[in-house]
Amino acid sequence: MKIVSIDLHSDFGFFRKPDTNNTINLSYNIIHKPGILGVLGAILGLEGYREKGVLPAYYLKLKDLKIAVEPLMHDKGNFTKTAIKYTNTVGYANKGNNFLTEELTLINPAYRIYLQLDDTIELHVKLFDYLKEAKTEFIPYFGKNEFTAWWTKESFRIYRSTINPQVDKQGVRVKSLFKKTLNLKDNKEQPYPDLMSLGSDEAELPFVFFERLPYLFDEKLMQYILEDFAYTDYLVKNAHTMEGLCHLIEEDTYVQFI
Repeated sequence: MKIVSIDLHSDFGFFRKPDTNNTINLSYNIIHKPGILGVLGAILGLEGYREKGVLPAYYLKLKDLKIAVEPLMHDKGNFTKTAIKYTNTVGYANKGNNFLTEELTLINPAYRIYLQLDDTIELHVKLFDYLKEAKTEFIPYFGKNEFTAWWTKESFRIYRSTINPQVDKQGVRVKSLFKKTLNLKDNKEQPYPDLMSLGSDEAELPFVFFERLPYLFDEKLMQYILEDFAYTDYLVKNAHTMEGLCHLIEEDTYVQFI
């Protein structure tokens, strides 16, 4: 098993929330796992959506891949947004009238994507080679075709790590998003930000960011399964209850794989 990461960037991003109305469309702030699988599928040259009601090949082949996400160049977890207006003049879409829609679009979104790659799985080996060489079969993008995403060879990293390590119950630094609610056993407490601790940068006010994000697809209903996630630079107490916690040894920090 290898733990690797790349830094994905784009000038703009739009990860549409499906529960918004037709005139003002909102974007998730953080790229979610189904969106990351789409980027990785493009890199590998896997087929996307071909038929209504049928999940794409990239999702079926990559859905079990373990992923962690760390936002980069953000403001306390948030990215700057701008409203972009579009006019749809296609007759079949608006019955001959101009249809105006507005999208709240992310500006310069960037994320460090961590992956668990299994040397015994051929597709994982191919993905490792492509990420290392900054090579891609199709052009990846952040939600829309015009929002091209990229990474560099220099951003590719391999980590010495420990999965599900023994951790200090008093608090550890978790640099990725982590699930805010967990299936707990034996009445263990949930992980939570220690608001009495200092943030990772003592010159800045520490923060806690929450977002409800798509986690996987419901394969029968063909819609997102949502989970509550948190991101903070406070220490996280009770991190020992996190499933998929990984210790990055050189950095002495932690990420949660989902």
